[in-house]
Amino acid sequence: MPVKTAASDRKGAEGRTAGSGRQEGPGGLWDSVKKAAFVIGSGILFLAAFGNSLTWHLQKFWGASGDFWQNLWTKLYLAFEGHNATLFYLGTMLAPFLSFWVSNALLLLVDTTGKPSFITRYRIQVEKNNPVDPVKLRHAVKSVLFNQVFISGPMVVAVYHLLSLRGNPCDPELPTFHWALMEMAIFAIVEEILFYYSHRLFHQPGLYKHFHKQHHEWTAPIGVVAIYAHPLEHMLSNMLPVAIGPVLLGSHMTTTSLWYSLALVSTTISHCGYHLPFLPSPEFHDFHHLRFNQCFGVFGVLDRLHGTDTKFRQSKQYERHILLTSLTPLSESIPDSSKKGNP
Repeated sequence: MPVKTAASDRKGAEGRTAGSGRQEGPGGLWDSVKKAAFVIGSGILFLAAFGNSLTWHLQKFWGASGDFWQNLWTKLYLAFEGHNATLFYLGTMLAPFLSFWVSNALLLLVDTTGKPSFITRYRIQVEKNNPVDPVKLRHAVKSVLFNQVFISGPMVVAVYHLLSLRGNPCDPELPTFHWALMEMAIFAIVEEILFYYSHRLFHQPGLYKHFHKQHHEWTAPIGVVAIYAHPLEHMLSNMLPVAIGPVLLGSHMTTTSLWYSLALVSTTISHCGYHLPFLPSPEFHDFHHLRFNQCFGVFGVLDRLHGTDTKFRQSKQYERHILLTSLTPLSESIPDSSKKGNP
């Protein structure tokens, strides 16, 4: 992600932003907590409504009887009877893998061709990746595939064995839908804490130079570079914060698979480089790639607490860090005050 000249000022800049953030008082932190609660709560309500609505429609139009999801899982479980490990690996490796690459295939079509223009209008860093450098992209894709096969794969195997110590992660009985939603909220909190501090750790000069600098080669990110990282960073900062929640709660395979898929789609959106209508705002993490020493977390609560979002909150990107509910790009409705670039 970064350039060499930025590294020399990183430590001092981080200290200055932390100091200025502590002068803000508790109101700012409380505001950030409320925003995080709103994001997590909205996601839970959406999943609850979506799940209930989908179940109702499937039962009405396809004549499903009883508990549709339990019946569906029972059929799948019986099809793999005696092969729980295979079922677990398919669910927690293949489903997230497809979620990541299907969403990124659509983005890569735009990134490599610069079309269709109705999507490129929403590019955050307007003059960047238009289109993306093909040599740089091929290198990133190779690194991402390596991380998925040789880092994520073995970690999922370890997760299976850890979960098996607590019970059967492929239990014939599904968790209740509402318990699964509660688990999702806990996973999100665990990820925020572990990702923030591990991410900041990798921004320390020694670790940054040898590990995290690879990710910051992209000052204007695209979706696929969400897991373009040194293997050690991918293991400790990308995978571990996501994988530890289901292990701590002894979660069912279906919940784990859904969480992994959501986490990959979420980080793809954060890196995609486009602030698209009706999708979560990627302005926060895009600003991190642009400025390096700001916005280390996922929801921003710990950034507000530690003062590592001070410059972000003084920027146009912060004004645009909202859910876009119209078809007008925020770069047009909230234009830069200067044509020279970011404030």
